[in-house]
Amino acid sequence: MRDWIAGAMLVLGTLLVLAGAAVVVLKAVGNAPDAEPEPAADADTVASRRLSPSARVLGAVHRISAADRLIVWGIVLLVIAAIAAGAIGLDLSAKAGTR
Repeated sequence: MRDWIAGAMLVLGTLLVLAGAAVVVLKAVGNAPDAEPEPAADADTVASRRLSPSARVLGAVHRISAADRLIVWGIVLLVIAAIAAGAIGLDLSAKAGTR
């Protein structure tokens, strides 16, 4: 069962990476307008707002283009597939300092 899960994640991860790369290449080759317009923001409103660290991280994630998100999710699935297949091992241990 573990091999089936690893195989499915491997195929899906590879497809996501290839789809993201295809979108990047098609955008570079074609003259299509950007699908995600940049939001217009005044420098005064951006500077006056104090954002929490979590809001800044979420804002950075939302600014990533859709093609880059596909590639990142594909890489995440490939890493999970490698862990499921046993190619990457994680070993966590803890010791209590009792005598």
